[in-house]
Amino acid sequence: MSPTPSDRKPSDRKPAGSQPAGRAKAETFRRLHQPGTPLLMPNPWDAGSAWLLTGLGFAALGTTSAGLAHSLGLPDGVDRLTREIVLANARAIVEATDLPVSGDLESCYASTPEGIAETIEAAAAAGLVGGSIEDTTGDPAEPILPVEVAVDRVSAAVQAAADLGTDFVLTARADNFLYGKADLADTIDRLQRYAAAGAAVLYAPALPDLAAVREVCRSVDRPVNVLAGPKFTVAELAEAGAGRISLGSALSRLTLGVLRRAAQEILDDGTFGFSESAIPYGEANTLMAQRAQS
Repeated sequence: MSPTPSDRKPSDRKPAGSQPAGRAKAETFRRLHQPGTPLLMPNPWDAGSAWLLTGLGFAALGTTSAGLAHSLGLPDGVDRLTREIVLANARAIVEATDLPVSGDLESCYASTPEGIAETIEAAAAAGLVGGSIEDTTGDPAEPILPVEVAVDRVSAAVQAAADLGTDFVLTARADNFLYGKADLADTIDRLQRYAAAGAAVLYAPALPDLAAVREVCRSVDRPVNVLAGPKFTVAELAEAGAGRISLGSALSRLTLGVLRRAAQEILDDGTFGFSESAIPYGEANTLMAQRAQS
């Protein structure tokens, strides 16, 4: 996402993390990042998916900007979502679970330190215990920010998190591989600089193989988040040193894929076999009734 200026005032609501329960949840979230014993952090895109994942036994959740964008009929891309839309979605997810929730904050929706601080403050007020900041520009010709600019932005986010007086867990992303810049040395250099700037967790989406994951993990002194994919297993990523494994938009895209296959079956075959794998109506209703009663 490209940085966009923000002249909006931060929320007047006291950050949720400043409350004892919120602070404890944030501290728990930080402790869950153990290199070699990675936190499995799936990414719901709405309250219902958050509630379902909570009941399955995960220890923390993360939001997904792409999953949210697709659910709204939008592509994931530059300036497609506003901070207000993203944080309203985050608040709905937070309210649907008792688990720690980290936010996909994209570029922090700002180009200035003041704007970044507003986003971090608003994220904490929404109940998030952590969030991420990217080093992308939104310009297809030059998709990655100069490293000095990116480090300054991470520093601003770190300072904003510290100013909250809570344990807000900031994740700094080096997005080279996500945008086709297959430069592992530069990616590691960026992550090392983001760590030196104070980021708590480091993240390089779309690393090509386990060797790259292993090299990143052993080159930095902070927990590394790895984006899950069919080429990896949990055991392999644990052995490589990952401290957290997230799914990005995989679960929301899986849902779209199931929907498309089901609709195609109806149109092509005139059958409804897909319904055999659907959660029964009564079970789904009971599941959501439990949330309403909680």
